[in-house]
Amino acid sequence: MNENNSCCCSSDDCCGEQPIKAVSTTLSRKDILGAWRMRWGIGRMDYTVEPGLYAVGKPDNDSPVFVSANYKLTFDTLRKNLDGLNCWLLILDTKGVNVWCAAGKGTFGTDELIHRIETSELSKYVSHKKLVLPQLGATGVSAHEVKRHSEFDVHYGPVRASDIKEYIDAGYEATKEMRTVQFNLWDRLVLTPIELIPALKYTLPVFGVMLLANQFAAKPFDKTDILSDAGAVIAGSVLTPVLLPYIPGNAFAMKGWFLGLGCTVGILGISGKLKKGSALLSAGHLLLFPAISSFIAMNFTGASTYTSPSGVNKEMKTVLPFIVGAIAIGAALTLGAHLFGRRKTK
Repeated sequence: MNENNSCCCSSDDCCGEQPIKAVSTTLSRKDILGAWRMRWGIGRMDYTVEPGLYAVGKPDNDSPVFVSANYKLTFDTLRKNLDGLNCWLLILDTKGVNVWCAAGKGTFGTDELIHRIETSELSKYVSHKKLVLPQLGATGVSAHEVKRHSEFDVHYGPVRASDIKEYIDAGYEATKEMRTVQFNLWDRLVLTPIELIPALKYTLPVFGVMLLANQFAAKPFDKTDILSDAGAVIAGSVLTPVLLPYIPGNAFAMKGWFLGLGCTVGILGISGKLKKGSALLSAGHLLLFPAISSFIAMNFTGASTYTSPSGVNKEMKTVLPFIVGAIAIGAALTLGAHLFGRRKTK
């Protein structure tokens, strides 16, 4: 984490009681590699830093206090944007979850913030009573409760850590642009690897079933089946997030279904099976693979700014029975067509 164990305190007598770790604003190769691993979902649940108080630069009694989560990717993003500043970082125990999601789960919350203020003995290091929290953590924190129990005032900073310096220069006032969650193409694109890896885990067993069934199937699975399955995965985990604002409808499941249907129809059309293939097999594909794409796309609701927790719950309750039904019927028709269909004769 590019940190050292030297004391960094605002008074001469505090180092012996509770030394504060000083952290660098420069990310090491290990940090960069770790971020890459997280994007691909490798070791995701273990990527944390120890909760508590940290020092950036040489902070004193008047230096600002920024509050964040102990998910290391969040921690690293924050500290690298504080280059040249002298400030304190108060890191909450969010169980390795980012600020936004942790606020929704309650781990980036009022009780944890009050607890961390007390256990870090923050009042010993700063003479002011001001905490700057990320705006995306606002849903989890009750500012008046924090004030009542700790006497610290909660102020909400910008959405993006890259705006912190400008926010400070403006007298800790955020502009409308700083308050706006953009979630642009790049923001969506960098999230696709962590959506793709779990999706592949779902579909690998499908390939296993195909290989096993080919040992005794009347009509063996071929490249059309494999491409249709791969198309459903790509449509749900990559194309849907990337094209999210441009796909008709509000429900993520429906957006994924539209793209999955388009991929399946395209693959069946190119292979010629829509015209000369088995009607039963085509029906199975058109039910199965768009439904798989729909299910995978629905998982992206947890990473998107387009939805609320209540909206996600409503969509899942409404759509999931149809997805499960379509997958079950589509799989049965596809397996039936291959197991009991007529083998092609030369």
